Amino acid sequence: MKIFIFSRAQLVHFPLEETFAFFSDPRNLQLLTPPFLHFEFRREPPLIVAAGTILEYRLRLYGVPINWRTRIESVEPPRKFVDIQEKGPYALWRHTHTFRDLGGTSTEMTDRVEYAMPFGTVGELANRLFVGRSLRQIFDYRQSELASVLGAIRDRGKPCARDLPPVDREYTVR
Repeated sequence: MKIFIFSRAQLVHFPLEETFAFFSDPRNLQLLTPPFLHFEFRREPPLIVAAGTILEYRLRLYGVPINWRTRIESVEPPRKFVDIQEKGPYALWRHTHTFRDLGGTSTEMTDRVEYAMPFGTVGELANRLFVGRSLRQIFDYRQSELASVLGAIRDRGKPCARDLPPVDREYTVR
């Protein structure tokens, strides 16, 4: 199985603890997911994730309805949490969210997704042709929406996010 790694770093002008709290509330996932995925929770998520938390949702990938179950593998507030796909479209999906305090009201947030495609060579070809591009689009949307959502919070008297050009890294691990 060929493992692909997608990594994106983003500067968020929000304190570390508040940034972590925003991302560890699974309800915010719906705010940051592109409309073309038609994301919806299948059951009400908890207010905050903890190790062992199960999230069940439905979305549409390339028009195909997909039921996805995620388990939170580990949580290290306010620095990191990891979610893994238990059921979904990938042969492997492990998403590590890390948060680094840059002082005051700034946090560097990094998403690292390790994933493998099903169906061997055909899946690898699909990754090269459209899955990798789709991941970038999803994270582009998330970056843009994060700036908007946190900007609205700032307008109520809190710090804001700044939309910076993304820093993507893609790797292939054999």
